[in-house]
Amino acid sequence: QVQLVESGGDLVQAGGSLRLSCAASGNMFTINKMTWYRQSPEKQRDVVATITSGGSTSYADSVKGRFTISRGNAKNTVYLQMNSLKPEDTAVYYCNVEFFQGGYYHAFASWGQGTQVTVSS
Repeated sequence: QVQLVESGGDLVQAGGSLRLSCAASGNMFTINKMTWYRQSPEKQRDVVATITSGGSTSYADSVKGRFTISRGNAKNTVYLQMNSLKPEDTAVYYCNVEFFQGGYYHAFASWGQGTQVTVSS
């Protein structure tokens, strides 16, 4: 299996910036796609941004122009640079990966603990 650890969340004022990190670890796997999600209380977990192994990116409309997803040099890490933060960005942020391991395709890994982002007005 693949384990995911998110970090970088904090309390920040509106208009501020944060950079989230996610590291994937496990035995002999190849990541195809990495995705950041977020979940606010009493809401479903939504996709924020995705990056493929080829470097293609996509974003939720609500974060376009403010957030940037990127992969680290080790290719098993993913970052989310969040600028111009708004109170409505407050949520627990999670990452997940689509990967191959042992010859099998996995659409998701087990969820990590997430990292809390709180934006004050």
